[in-house]
Amino acid sequence: MPESSTKEFIFVMGGARSGKSSWALRYAEENYGSYLYLATAEVLDEEMAERVRLHRESRSAKWRLVEEPLMIAEALETKCAGVDAVLIDCLTVWLSNVLLKMGDEQIATYEDSLFEAISRKKQSIIAVANEVGTGVVPEYALGRKFRDLAGSLNQRIAGMADKVIYMIAGLPMCLKGNQD
Repeated sequence: MPESSTKEFIFVMGGARSGKSSWALRYAEENYGSYLYLATAEVLDEEMAERVRLHRESRSAKWRLVEEPLMIAEALETKCAGVDAVLIDCLTVWLSNVLLKMGDEQIATYEDSLFEAISRKKQSIIAVANEVGTGVVPEYALGRKFRDLAGSLNQRIAGMADKVIYMIAGLPMCLKGNQD
């Protein structure tokens, strides 16, 4: 386990169903004594309710939970104390929430707050995001805007991270930092 004084920032990205969340959960459980799951998804329909149920079942009872769809910077600062690591799942859903609820003109403000909170991290942070730029160009303007915003966010987060893991078919590829 990393020393308690070592606060690492790990960014885990990949496509849909690539194994990002499973890898991040395992990493936290294997490397830290206590951990918190910072969930950004909102349950708005039955399909999402089922996804959330499956995610909850995949976590042991040791996991604490904070659900926050928009204000994750503030949650990191005020609701995540007392654990060795926080797993944010997922930044892509969070970005979608900000775009649709607050508008694209607010994204830079929310991102800057997040980057500041990460730079002041009080514990290790593992952030999960989707890689959305390797597929087909979206047909609609909003989809293209979202893809571009997600790509920019991922680049900035990867630049800040101590370690970047890219997941594909359940296999981790270390793009930045040590391989362990």
